[in-house]
Amino acid sequence: MPRFAANLSMMFNEVPFLDRFARARAAGFQAVEFLFPYEFPAAEIAQRLRDHGLQQVLFNAPPGDWAKGERGIAALPGRQAEFREGVKRALEYSAALSCPRLHLMAGLTPAGVPRDTLLATYAANLAWAAEECGRAGVKPVIEPINHRDIPGFFLNTTEEGAAIIEGIGPEKVGLQFDLYHCQITEGDIVKRVERLLPLIAHMQVADNPGRNEPGTGEVNWPFVFRRIDELGFRGWIGCEYRPAGETEAGLGWFAPYR
Repeated sequence: MPRFAANLSMMFNEVPFLDRFARARAAGFQAVEFLFPYEFPAAEIAQRLRDHGLQQVLFNAPPGDWAKGERGIAALPGRQAEFREGVKRALEYSAALSCPRLHLMAGLTPAGVPRDTLLATYAANLAWAAEECGRAGVKPVIEPINHRDIPGFFLNTTEEGAAIIEGIGPEKVGLQFDLYHCQITEGDIVKRVERLLPLIAHMQVADNPGRNEPGTGEVNWPFVFRRIDELGFRGWIGCEYRPAGETEAGLGWFAPYR
């Protein structure tokens, strides 16, 4: 049966962040993910995980200046030192939260910089991070993001992500396969999961259009989830969607998987 993790950056926004752990557990989730933990002490988040019997399965490394629109720095020339410091900070949180996956956001494509330069920077940063994370027992992951939600994002397709991972080594870097982003950019999500399964370390889900909960859009989710189960995927599927209404009211899709 697929294993679903509540995304606490998007779900249960009816209450403050630290109160969302209890709501996720009460709704039947056994694991959580979120975008960034850095506003809160790691020990405080770890206590919430323990209090509610939850596993932390993913969060993002520092993305640069999020408030000013930055969406990662892993592919940006001239930001290597900042990237390394961010990974080291993230690994401190990973240790405190016993989190096995760390997402390294590529960033927005700067104007006038050749793609080959960005690719070389990205590959070098990921190779360094893979070694650093490997020593800590954490697997870094990269995520292709669609052109509509984040225009100009450097990494758009699962094929691009797969090529980068193959170059570094799938044992060192994994693919964060977001079915929502893939549906928008490429489609044919089940066949892509089938082909890329050996590279996939984490999945995420939202329906399209709207990025709301499964069952609100165009995708046949019972079929998709059944096929993922048949393929033997044993990682977590993060629920990175915006509830169309009150979070618990939209969890009917989750009932068969509790």
